[in-house]
Amino acid sequence: MESCALTLSSSILNPKPSNHINRNTIHKIPTIYHSQGIINYKTTSSNHSVLAFPSHSIFNNSSSFSPKRFRYDFALVRAAAAAPDASGESANPAKIGRTLQLAAMFGVWYLLNIYFNIFNKQVLKVFPYPTTVTTFQFGCGTLMILIMWTLKLHPRPKFHKSQIVPILTLAVAHTMGNLLTNISLGKVAVSFTHTIKAMEPFFTVLFSVLLLSERPSKWVVSSLVPIVGGVALASFTEASFNWVGFASAMASNVTNQSRNVLSKMFMVRKEEALDNINLFSVMTIGSFFLLMPFAYLLEGFKLTPEYLQFAASQGINVRDLMVRFVLTGIFFHSYQQVSYIILGMVSPVTHAVGNCVKRVVVIVSSVIFFRTPVSPINALGTGLALAGVFLYSKAKRIKPKAA
Repeated sequence: MESCALTLSSSILNPKPSNHINRNTIHKIPTIYHSQGIINYKTTSSNHSVLAFPSHSIFNNSSSFSPKRFRYDFALVRAAAAAPDASGESANPAKIGRTLQLAAMFGVWYLLNIYFNIFNKQVLKVFPYPTTVTTFQFGCGTLMILIMWTLKLHPRPKFHKSQIVPILTLAVAHTMGNLLTNISLGKVAVSFTHTIKAMEPFFTVLFSVLLLSERPSKWVVSSLVPIVGGVALASFTEASFNWVGFASAMASNVTNQSRNVLSKMFMVRKEEALDNINLFSVMTIGSFFLLMPFAYLLEGFKLTPEYLQFAASQGINVRDLMVRFVLTGIFFHSYQQVSYIILGMVSPVTHAVGNCVKRVVVIVSSVIFFRTPVSPINALGTGLALAGVFLYSKAKRIKPKAA
């Protein structure tokens, strides 16, 4: 059995009788005697432990091994063992807490997106005015943002002149992406729209090559093959196929990818950046004011009792329709707000993986809720596309070897 005792480093280096030990400092620099040597366990100001091994000649001091000294030092050993390590105790709970927080936020993101797609499809099915619907959703988001700032739930943003052009650019991309998605949802099944939107990685790589002169790795290029092939296979066998719905979903891929890239670039410009919540908020307000005149020019003012009554004649009463209108606006803003919060907490690759899983959840839930007919070949195409998206997000983690 290896013997072990504890005493002060200073008393070891300058031997003194045991009754002269300074008990106020003994906790600061304990030294552990070990059969192979002396372990000097020092506690630094940064709460990190430093181990040092002094000379073996110290064992020549017999006073350090007195019975009274041994009992006292053994008590200190037990006290030191019971004391928590600051670096380990604080790091592990913080890491676990962050993981649980992210898991909860991803769950909320998925749940809100499911409800949004279901209610949004129900509204667009009887009220075929996607520009008006999108404007109303941006209006709900604007109202929620103003309430948030008024109640001081989040600090208001401070603008600089240099921010105007980037924010307007983001607002335009944000507006077009959501409008085109609603146009597609109004024309084809929810599951088909989200299958087409699985093509987003393809456009990301394409823009990187054309605009940034980046050369994708062979793994990234390989992952695009099942994506393109799966979307093509699903499109050829889709019962609700419509060229307007197909083209709108494809166009939304372009605008949404542009928005995501620009948003991430803007969020990391620390000298003048808005935080992720305020960035999404000002984009939403900008989109609302940008889209209002276009909604009137393209569709006129459709939120009238006459049009609502016409929608009600197709199987849903006015009250239920208005409830769904409001719910789509709330869920629309909420799920995108959560998405932007997550984007500010994780890497773009992690966000892309989460987005891929979200798309799977939305497709499956919409097929079950709306009882969408899905042929085996169509399901195979959808599965291939989503598997390709997952492989793409994994391939982005692989760093190319240095030449």
